[in-house]
Amino acid sequence: MRLLVSCVLVSPPLSSPDICAARCAIESLCFYKTTASDQLGERLYTPCSWTLGVHLPATVTSAFVMFNNAPLVVHVASKDFPDEIGPHSSPIGPAREQPPSDPCLPARLPTSGFLQREADRAAPKAVEAELERIRKALEIPPPPDADGDKSQPSSPTAAKMLRSSSQSSGNPRKPPEPYEIMRAIERRDVMFLMEVRDRFFHSLVQKSGDATPLIHAMRIEHTDMAIILLGAFSRYINNLQDDDFEKEDTKKMLKILRMNLKVAIDYGLQKQQKDLMASFLQTLIMSEGDSWIAMQTADIAIALKQGTAGKPVQSAAEAVRSFATKSLGQADFIASLEDYIANATADLVMMGAWSSVLQVLEGEPLPTYYFARDDRVYRALVERLDRHKEEISRKVGRRLRWQLKVLQTQLEGRTRTYRSKVESLARELDEGEGV
Repeated sequence: MRLLVSCVLVSPPLSSPDICAARCAIESLCFYKTTASDQLGERLYTPCSWTLGVHLPATVTSAFVMFNNAPLVVHVASKDFPDEIGPHSSPIGPAREQPPSDPCLPARLPTSGFLQREADRAAPKAVEAELERIRKALEIPPPPDADGDKSQPSSPTAAKMLRSSSQSSGNPRKPPEPYEIMRAIERRDVMFLMEVRDRFFHSLVQKSGDATPLIHAMRIEHTDMAIILLGAFSRYINNLQDDDFEKEDTKKMLKILRMNLKVAIDYGLQKQQKDLMASFLQTLIMSEGDSWIAMQTADIAIALKQGTAGKPVQSAAEAVRSFATKSLGQADFIASLEDYIANATADLVMMGAWSSVLQVLEGEPLPTYYFARDDRVYRALVERLDRHKEEISRKVGRRLRWQLKVLQTQLEGRTRTYRSKVESLARELDEGEGV
């Protein structure tokens, strides 16, 4: 390391030996500066090089280290005094070797089709592995019962006790008491809640005092427990078959479940807990089953046949918002909720348009379980439009072809939100000139 050193001498004038000692280190890279005068009374600016480990003359009492300007000084000095700058003034050391060129070609990224195939292949295996892990965890035999206190079970002990007692022959355990459900929520006892979900689902929707388990989780701000309860509701609905919706017991259970969700929506708005509003509304719509989607699809198809006068986009939005409670309808703007409503609105319009197409040609309907799940309905619609392109151009009417084109154009891409897409869609199908 070579430094530019400025030394301030506060001692008597330097003697000749000191000056000679300084001149022995001359390399013209740094400057040693004195404020004293020599024997002739002249100021000295002696070019010299000080490196780490080199001691200044004893007469120098202080030095100030500055940043290295030696290369600039040498460059200027070599131009002004070419005769006085010797061959050793250039930096000492071997030149840096240029690193060898070693170009490489990175491997090409996999295509989206390959990623989709890998996902379709790996996803079921991952789900089965997780289910097997949970199944094994639940089937661990419980420890021998002692005469200790059984009123304070903890996870997973509570779940094991519930399972073992319910499996006893001839005397299945009664449903857990409401206080046990509330205590499990307070303790975040997920295993116990999962056992109750599988064996006594109705206990998760029953009201105790002035609160249901979902409201209790929201009151104590255990959002993770509220999500687990909401997942239990969705699981129950998804496992229902079409004929189950006609059973009286199922109708009664769904009515209680909807009451839970509507009360949770109102409570969340009251306490400014808006994170789960969209999920509550989604589960509320799911509780109506495929029959509601089919009925609304038929209504939107009729509105599309009427052209802009039928206002299909507005009709679809009103059908989705009809599930919202009065408080939700008057609430301030909730981005996640509005995005879900816009997503469901666009899906209803697309399903209505495709159902009109199926009246003139044979094809597959859009899956109802795609409803309001991002752009799944849109991708399925585009795939079917490409597959039946020629038949649509020959058999489908001019107005419906235009409406399909507007849907495909306005709902394309992921750079815009569903709200902006639906707004532009309404300008075309509800307020435009039409065909």
